[in-house]
Amino acid sequence: MKEPTILIYHNRAEQYAEYLREAAGCSIRTAATPDEAAEQLLGTDIILCWQLPGALLSAPEASTVRWIQSTGAGIDTLINSSDVPDSIMITRIVDQFGKLIAEYVLGYMLFHNKGIGRLLVDQQSRIWGEQHVETLEGKVIGVAGLGSIGAEVVARARAFNMIVHGLSSSQEKAGLVDRHYTADEWTAFVRELDYLVLTLPLTEETRHVVTLDVLRELKETACIINVGRGPLIVEESLVSHLQSHPQQTAVLDVFDKEPLPNDHPFWSLPNVIVTPHLSGPSRADDVSRFFLDNLERFKRGEPLKGIVDRQRGY
Repeated sequence: MKEPTILIYHNRAEQYAEYLREAAGCSIRTAATPDEAAEQLLGTDIILCWQLPGALLSAPEASTVRWIQSTGAGIDTLINSSDVPDSIMITRIVDQFGKLIAEYVLGYMLFHNKGIGRLLVDQQSRIWGEQHVETLEGKVIGVAGLGSIGAEVVARARAFNMIVHGLSSSQEKAGLVDRHYTADEWTAFVRELDYLVLTLPLTEETRHVVTLDVLRELKETACIINVGRGPLIVEESLVSHLQSHPQQTAVLDVFDKEPLPNDHPFWSLPNVIVTPHLSGPSRADDVSRFFLDNLERFKRGEPLKGIVDRQRGY
């Protein structure tokens, strides 16, 4: 059996290629744009990529592609594309981003809880003001999505003696949290929360699950942290809700459209913190090691890690 040919589609394709060329023992091609990828498709067996346009896979030149490995955890653009044949296996990175994203979540929870933003403003104005400093201990955090990322957030919340609520589609992970809710209990889930953390994948069931009705159930001082996917929240509803609830805060790392447009209201809302999708970076060396392990499994005909269930959506 001949060694498979691999196409790396990424804005840092050459960086990935440096890690893989010698270790993979395969022919490596690189592309940073859809046009470059289209030229490289003929004879490609495997694609390592981020946000590959699904339309490329409907071309006759893509008929040899058997497996797509995403360099991240999100694969909704691929599984939602009717151009990606069912015969192509899709895998995503698993068990790599949880610790990094959990650090991001706890970092911004502390930023919010300790009033660090106000203190920085006072420092710039040379104000020695009295500030009431809170503690995370005893605060209620709700983690929506109890997979590998959500579980890491729960573990760190436990270290701060927080009360932990969780929401997931089944009772399988209910033992991780103090109180568990299922996907049909959103309004009850959010009512007692000081912090709502979204780590859910994007599926037909989770798209726009955080509606205006859900937002209205939050405490007046609640903080929302979205490190899942942008379309989990109805953005227009979040904008209007935060405008009328200035004591609430949103920390947003993911958005409907990325990069976030310059004229988007999130940029100027004083109770919103915008970060450029950096909470769970795909580090080339870590991703490459994951891919190489899967590549060896692929060559041996063994089950791969991170196989995506298209019906489930992740």
